[in-house]
Order: sequence, then C-alpha cells, then structure tokens
Amino acid sequence: MLNNTEIRIDDNEIYWCHFFLLLNRNISKYGMGLIWIVGNIGSTMNCFIFLQSNLRKNPCVMYFLASSASQFLTFNFALLTRILQFGHNIQAVNTYLWFCKIRYYLFYVFVAIPRYYIILASIDRYFASSSDINRRRWSSPKIALRLIIGNSLFWCLMYIQVLIFYEIDNNDCSFRNGIYGMFFSIYIIIDSGIFPLAIMLICGLLTINNIRKIKSRIRPLRVVVVIQPVRLARISRKDLQFSRMLLNQICIWIILNLINPCYLLYRTLTDNIIKSPLRLTIELLINNMSYFLIYLGFSLTFFVYTLSSSMFRREFYRLIRRKLLHHFI
Repeated sequence: MLNNTEIRIDDNEIYWCHFFLLLNRNISKYGMGLIWIVGNIGSTMNCFIFLQSNLRKNPCVMYFLASSASQFLTFNFALLTRILQFGHNIQAVNTYLWFCKIRYYLFYVFVAIPRYYIILASIDRYFASSSDINRRRWSSPKIALRLIIGNSLFWCLMYIQVLIFYEIDNNDCSFRNGIYGMFFSIYIIIDSGIFPLAIMLICGLLTINNIRKIKSRIRPLRVVVVIQPVRLARISRKDLQFSRMLLNQICIWIILNLINPCYLLYRTLTDNIIKSPLRLTIELLINNMSYFLIYLGFSLTFFVYTLSSSMFRREFYRLIRRKLLHHFI
C-alpha cells in the first residue's frame, strides 16, 4: 500500500508538472505573441504621433518618444527571445555562453531604459507644473535631450556586470551563485521594483498637488489680467493632458510591475531551500508571468495615451487621414 501510494503521488506530481509546463508554453507562445504584435504596432504609432511638429519640442513628449522607441527594441529582442525560449523551446540562451551573456545584457538594458524615461517624464511633469519659475526651468528640451542620452549610456554601462557574471549552470543561463547572486537579486529588486515604483508614485502625487494649486490660481488671475490668463489656460490644458497620460501610465505600470520584485524577493529568500520538481515548475510559471505583465504594461502604452488624451486621439486621427488614407483615397 505504501509503494502504491508513493507511485500515485509521483504520477500526480508528474501530471501537474506537465500541465504547468504546457500552460507556461502556451502563455509564452500565444499570450506573449499577441503582446509582441500589439506592442510593435503601438510603439510605432506612438513614435509617428510624437514626431509631429506641434508636439516633438515639448520635453515630456521627448521622453514619451524616447520611451516608445526603446520599447520597440524591447519587443523585438527581449520579448522575442523569451517567446522563442519558453514558447517554442529554442534553448540557444542555455546552450551558447556568448548568447547567454548578450541576451540578458540587452534584456536588462532594453527594459531599464524605457522604464526610466517614464521616470524622467514624471520628474519633468513635477517641474513643469511647479509654481516656482526656477523649478520650471528644469523642464526644457535641452535638458530633456541630455537626460535621454545620459539615461541610455548609464544603463549600457551599468549592466556590463551581466557580461561578466552571467554563466550557464545545469543548462540554465543565470547569474553566478553565491555572494554575487545575493547582491544581484537585491539590486534587481531595488532597481526594477522598489525604486522606480516609489519615484513614479511620489512624482505623480506631487504633480497632482501642483496641478490643483495652479487650477486654484487661474480664476483669481483672470480678474486682474485679460490677455495673459488665456495663454496660461491654453498651455495648462496641453500640459494637463500630458500629465494625465503620464499619471495613467504610471498607475498601470505600478499595478503590473508589483509581482516581479515580489517574486525576486521570494526567490532570494528561498534560494537555499531544496524544492520539489512541481514547486520549481510552478515558480518557473510565476516568474514567466511576472515578465508577461511587464511586457503587457509596455504594450498598453498606446491605448493608455489614446484613452487619456483628446489631443493624442486628434493627432492619431490626423495621422491616419494624412499618411494612410491619403494613399488609398
């Protein structure tokens, strides 16, 4: 009876291992495949819209444009290689050491760069909405261009460590175990989870507070000045839409990015625990799903902008009429 029970338990575990592996494969193949298609279309449309002459000189739009262009690279390398690995079982990343290092180096770079462009945009919105003229000067195209270039160079240098400390162990491409493994896990938790979400949340709340103060001052100002308030109101409406686009995107990103740092923290705390094959399979699914949600957040950017701003919708319709329908009609 004992042996039969053990066989029954083992068979049940094997069944669930196959079930979760199949589920993980289908999510990677079809779910991430859909995200890849939608994300490429959305990031391309964002770039075309933000390149319009009446938008591209705004510093916040410059960050949006840089983030959308970076997301295009994220979809076509980081996401595409994950689809091939988990959806089609192409294990080149776990076979060739040079590809292991380059894949994860570019993965971390291409995910960090667009994320921190949004962080820079949230900081820019705080400065742009400030009543202090000295703070508003920090919201300028010249500063935005410098920060865009600096952000890309910084993360390209920051993740050189991946080229050094990533290796293939037991047919698994991952960071080196031991002290560095603990350091890198904690670093990723802070860099990808705690710090970005905290900065986005803080800057978003400060921007909302600044906007409320500006709105409360518009009505008294109209009593004293006749021409100037009209200009301020027009600029305020435009900046208000950029801020709304950004705040809605931050909310989506905070929700969809919470699972990944939580899982990384769990993985770090349980790294020395002996785990069953079923538990490892479930953890693999949860890990893949956490990245699925990150890529989903990137792919929803176009829809968030479209639903958040009438100005963005107007530019999108205008782009469709001028660039697409013009060639068919």
